[in-house]
Amino acid sequence: MINWNNLDTLGSYNELKKEDKVDLRKVMSGEEGAKRVKSYSVPMAEGMSFNFAAKAVDDKIMGKLKELSKEAQLLEKFEELYNGAVVNTGEKRLVLHQLTRGQLGNDVVCDGVNKREFYVEQQNRIADFANKVHNGEITNAAGEKFTTVVQIGIGGSDLGPRAMYLALENWAKKNNLLKMEAKFISNVDPDDASAVLDSIDVAHSLLILVSKSGTTLETLTNQSFVMNALKKQGLNPADHMIAVTSETSPIAHSDEYLDAFFMDDYIGGRYSSTSAVGGAVLSLAFGPEVFAEFLEGAAEEDKLATNEFEKNPALIDALIGVYERNVLGYESTAVLPYSQALSRFPAHLQQLDMESNGKSVNRDGNAINYVTGPVIFGEPGTNGQHSFYQLLHQGTDIIPLQFVGFKNSQWENDVEIQGSTSQKKLCANVAAQIVAFACGKDDENPNKRFEGGRPSSIIIGDKLTPKTLGALLSHFENKVMFQGFAWNINSFDQEGVQLGKVLAKKVLAHETDGALKAYSDIFNI
Repeated sequence: MINWNNLDTLGSYNELKKEDKVDLRKVMSGEEGAKRVKSYSVPMAEGMSFNFAAKAVDDKIMGKLKELSKEAQLLEKFEELYNGAVVNTGEKRLVLHQLTRGQLGNDVVCDGVNKREFYVEQQNRIADFANKVHNGEITNAAGEKFTTVVQIGIGGSDLGPRAMYLALENWAKKNNLLKMEAKFISNVDPDDASAVLDSIDVAHSLLILVSKSGTTLETLTNQSFVMNALKKQGLNPADHMIAVTSETSPIAHSDEYLDAFFMDDYIGGRYSSTSAVGGAVLSLAFGPEVFAEFLEGAAEEDKLATNEFEKNPALIDALIGVYERNVLGYESTAVLPYSQALSRFPAHLQQLDMESNGKSVNRDGNAINYVTGPVIFGEPGTNGQHSFYQLLHQGTDIIPLQFVGFKNSQWENDVEIQGSTSQKKLCANVAAQIVAFACGKDDENPNKRFEGGRPSSIIIGDKLTPKTLGALLSHFENKVMFQGFAWNINSFDQEGVQLGKVLAKKVLAHETDGALKAYSDIFNI
């Protein structure tokens, strides 16, 4: 039997709080530090590893976290999820994003449909469509090939797919696999759509409208903006647009689109990069085979999330995060990929983590008496070192750090300067930062003194490829899931997104008073 209990009612959590704190500066110095780097490491899929040597934990604390995992039944709850339980209690829905890349347990049949078969069917339909676009079977009205794909969406329909595309764009160019350049329109700010439209050849562009409901105001506004641009060039929008939506939406079977590919209510936007939401744009940009490799990497990492504690990188990462948040009191986490290809990955993780676990009530809707999700922010290294690392090193708050690094570059194009290549310099910087944050440096001058004791972990891989990207995405999705389970909150709804939308509609309908009317008047709405 699964028990959903608040974190502060668990005996293992209260025992965890009694454990002596680890002096990170001490344990990361000298030979002890070297031993930790070798022993505090867990294999991930595709040859990657999760290394948590520079976290403020020891064997005793890790033992308590293992006990917490067992008492909170975290693995059993994951099993319930992938076997089709109604884990999203707020919306009374299943949670099935893992099924888009593989099947971990039993068949999940809902509304008379085998959901794994449904997701595979959509992937096959997308693959067939993409291949026809690439080989010239599907063209514009003039019989000319499409050269650009533009995704129109917002939130999870933009952040994840955009981050994934940018992560693989250079890899695809290097391997001659970039079939179509991809662009993204997300902001209702007309400057966003205008800038994208100005940068593309509209006549040779294929547009993807992504809206599960088919009624998302911002997305439909941008669709109208783009359709108007097509009409101004004498083009029929129906010859240039496809939709990714639910089967019951008003745009699912419309003549205004070349085709429509389907998602469902069991996959939240921030978890949708491996569904048709990411599948259409990534298959068109890189080819269906590349998207399949991306799914394969995610599926392999999902399997590791079912492992026992010691062999489960996502579970370990999650519970160390719970320890840092609820016992050590750290309020934020910085995501620091030492890879320019992952430039938008922190933005995607902001939504994934903060929209999922930014909750103050438990699964039953009752207030909880402990903190939950941290604030997530980040920027690629080494640029971040010249930006906010000052606060990370010497600020008054201790902020845990999540590094990501790869031994080799995607382009494999480098130059040797002063005895080392650019890639070696990049890797040297991330290694140095981990130790600098952990150990600090004494100095008589307070301005040059680094207190250290700043915890970090790092995910290390050989090269950023479709498979490693899929594994990386899966790791963080499962980390967020396990943390939500530990906090006994619902990580799969997002009611906090809705209030602003409701009030915005009132502003546009001129149904306002008080401060809302006053702000509306400032903008002459």
